[in-house]
Amino acid sequence: MDPATFRRHGHELVDWIAEYLEHPERYPVLSRVRPGEIASALPRHAPEAGEPFDAIMADFERVLVPGLTHWNHPGFFAYFAITGSAPGVLADFLSAALNQQAMLWRTSPAATELEEVTLAWLRRLIGLPEAFEGVIYDTASIASMHALVAAREAAIPGVRAKGLAGRPDVPRIRVYCSEQAHSSIDKAVIAIGLGHESLRKIAVDDAYRMRVDALDAAIAEDRADLWLPIAVVATVGTTSTTSVDPVAAIADVCEREQLWLHVDAAYAGVAAMLPSHAHILDGADRADSLVVNPHKWLFTPFDLSAFYCRRMDMIRAAFALTPDYLMTAEAGQVKNLMDTGVQLGRRFRALKLWMILRSYGAQTIRQHLSAHIQLAQQLAGWIDAHPDFERLAPVPFSVVCFRWKPAGRTLSDEALDAANQRLNDAVNQTGEVFISPTKLRGRVALRVAIGHIRTTEQHVRRVWDLLQTHAHAS
Repeated sequence: MDPATFRRHGHELVDWIAEYLEHPERYPVLSRVRPGEIASALPRHAPEAGEPFDAIMADFERVLVPGLTHWNHPGFFAYFAITGSAPGVLADFLSAALNQQAMLWRTSPAATELEEVTLAWLRRLIGLPEAFEGVIYDTASIASMHALVAAREAAIPGVRAKGLAGRPDVPRIRVYCSEQAHSSIDKAVIAIGLGHESLRKIAVDDAYRMRVDALDAAIAEDRADLWLPIAVVATVGTTSTTSVDPVAAIADVCEREQLWLHVDAAYAGVAAMLPSHAHILDGADRADSLVVNPHKWLFTPFDLSAFYCRRMDMIRAAFALTPDYLMTAEAGQVKNLMDTGVQLGRRFRALKLWMILRSYGAQTIRQHLSAHIQLAQQLAGWIDAHPDFERLAPVPFSVVCFRWKPAGRTLSDEALDAANQRLNDAVNQTGEVFISPTKLRGRVALRVAIGHIRTTEQHVRRVWDLLQTHAHAS
């Protein structure tokens, strides 16, 4: 593609993206294609001869767009919304053109140093002390896995060289998290060789927060049974209910027991920017590591996860390895990002976070976060006032968990579960909104997660109207 052709198609593509961002409501939020429909509409083999970009874009619109779930839609209330904000989209466009690979400082001084500066900005915004060094990973799943690798490195002598298998000097290992912790913690203990049985899940209280007394008892019991506890994962903003574990009290336990404390604040951590919510990270300054995802609630296109660690030396002890062909004259004078994890290749992710923080400014970001929290409170109020709906969890941030439970009718738990699942599906089938259910104490709960930068009261009221309409129809 010559420069003139690139320029023409580039302008057309920017126009397409601008139109998409301006009018996302013209698409159903949840794709309506059937399984296999996309694959069957595409050729089985790659073309021998190149095809015009116009033809490729035509197939993109004809075949692929109908198969998209529109995370960038203001009616997206499932999971946690990911906003591809305009500054972030442009930054990703620029990042792709620059094609930086920031494994070494030498291979991209700008990407390496901008990552350090931008993560320092974010660290200060959420109130973490300067002792926390930051690095960008793709997702919180990878960040938490790296945290547990560092915990393993700190707790087990020679584990990098000798591993775990067949070592009589290494007892069974234990990691703790709450029953509400993200499934990535399960996957992490499996992936790093500890085994799923090494993860012990701690009971939660009525607000779905980890019970510190239960954690204390579990550690004592495990030590008596000759397990080796190495780490606790506390969560600030659990996936189902956005509950906040008592981090300060958990930090007390970890300090006494000499355990690594990792804080998963992937969703809710950015809310600490608000004076009203700064307390959510109380005690996090005593953690060993923490993760927060700008791609969840900081309007950053997927993927960008910010990992902070007070003991980055343990991360580097676990992962740093420099082959001869990557030796440089700057060794000892600079920090190489490749030393902070499994990945050798590292994209220029910091560029989009830097552009977003500069384009919006902290004040405007705080206004958006505060608006989302207020919308959630408004929805919670409507639910609490309605005789046929029941809220199932507190609303500390911008997620509301509830269920349909009609007044004056006696339904079994199983019947209520089935009815709420049908209600969830009926609302999604309208194409106007997308919500995702969860289970709380074994029962189906509807879950509305407000977090998209373009979501307004109009969109929240619409999802509430649809819920009432379809509940009445059932």
